[in-house]
Amino acid sequence: MSYEVAVVGVGQTKFEYQSKKTTQELVFEAAKKALDDAGMTLEEIDTVVYGSAPDGFDGINMKGEHVIDAAGALGKPFERVFVGGATGALAPITGYYHVASGLSRATLVICQEKMSPCKPKPQGLFNTIFDEFTDRPMGINLIYIFALEMNRYMTVNKIKLETLAKVSVKNKKNAMDNPYAQLPMEITVEDVLNAPVMAYPVTKYHISPSSDGAAAAVFVNKNIAKYKEKPVWIAGVGWCLDSTYWTNRDLAYPKYVEYAARQAYNMAGIKNPQKEIQVAEPYDPFSYKELQHAEGLLLANRGEGWKLIEEGIAYRDGKLPLSPSGGLLGVGNPIAAAGMMKFNEIVLQLRGDAGKRQVKNNPKVGVVQAWGGLMQFTGVLVLKA
Repeated sequence: MSYEVAVVGVGQTKFEYQSKKTTQELVFEAAKKALDDAGMTLEEIDTVVYGSAPDGFDGINMKGEHVIDAAGALGKPFERVFVGGATGALAPITGYYHVASGLSRATLVICQEKMSPCKPKPQGLFNTIFDEFTDRPMGINLIYIFALEMNRYMTVNKIKLETLAKVSVKNKKNAMDNPYAQLPMEITVEDVLNAPVMAYPVTKYHISPSSDGAAAAVFVNKNIAKYKEKPVWIAGVGWCLDSTYWTNRDLAYPKYVEYAARQAYNMAGIKNPQKEIQVAEPYDPFSYKELQHAEGLLLANRGEGWKLIEEGIAYRDGKLPLSPSGGLLGVGNPIAAAGMMKFNEIVLQLRGDAGKRQVKNNPKVGVVQAWGGLMQFTGVLVLKA
């Protein structure tokens, strides 16, 4: 028997560069806020799902076991999800299946990352995820790879740097209305273009920051949801993996995002995403990724993601707002918690509870996507009010 699944509570911590809070404190704060938002107690939670990226960030081996008490999972079924940045989508997908399957009446999903303990910089840890023979000897990091992909995306689709800079300007400005944001600011296209070059064509303002933070949500079956105000329903989920070797992939277009999106849309009964999706939170660790992922989500035609920003479609008052939260570029990027933050934003938008960030089109259908692993895994969720 399959159960309909609703999200009835969300919560998160502030995203910061070097939080003074411990891993457990971040987990506890986000979980408590989600439970309070749901009007539920820990005793009503049957199972707990925890999402986090490499243990090396926190400097704690087997970090999942380390947070069991703080997550409220003591004596309960507990599952850790780990697929890098895409954890922020796969964790809520896992929470959905816990409830949809009938295993749990109510599941608490928590995603957390504390990157600051990784010294001197998290990029040093990222190099260890690559193949020890073909990739790692080059001393590559994510900025290096993203620069190659960004350049390929621009070249194939004839996109100007100014267009991608507008994504950073938009998201950082959106973040000014987000009380949890790490890098809210009002900047110009010229500021982005003239910022220090990290690896051409990537400048400092094209990149989301390293962050500490956590986000959580409460998933319940229909029988419980009917007692809650403004539940948001999980209408469709999908996920897909591409090759672990980034040299073997089409860097101009994320086919795996399209495959995952089609799964989620088919499940949700979405026939025309460009017309039926009313608000979206695509994963934006780099400026170009928001537009590239929007194409993969079928929110723009292939190679035409640039139109979303140039024609004003992606702005908060546009036809299809993208990243009204401020995205990773503005709110911050604590890996696993980043995607969960985006998930929570769609929940708030569909409830009409996003405050100053609330989009103008009274959305009833939204989509969220997170991306990571070895830059080849993505998860997609469609939500409906």
